Amino acid sequence: MVNDLNEKIKELTLILLYLTSWEEKILDIKYHRSWKGYDFDILDELADDDLISKEHRSKSVAITDAGINKAKELLKKYKIEDN
Repeated sequence: MVNDLNEKIKELTLILLYLTSWEEKILDIKYHRSWKGYDFDILDELADDDLISKEHRSKSVAITDAGINKAKELLKKYKIEDN
């Protein structure tokens, strides 16, 4: 049950990272960033899963293409509209 709860927390954190993200552009490459004000253990797990990319000195994380795709899947799973 704890493992299931942790997985839900990871999913919901990824959704929140995606929904509160903004788009940045560097050298014609667009990517999403979001503030990393969430549980660091969960952020580490999301980074280990290559869903986000985080720098230790930065206050924000980049959401990878895989992370964006996963977040969109999770929005459907939880019946949340992405406006």
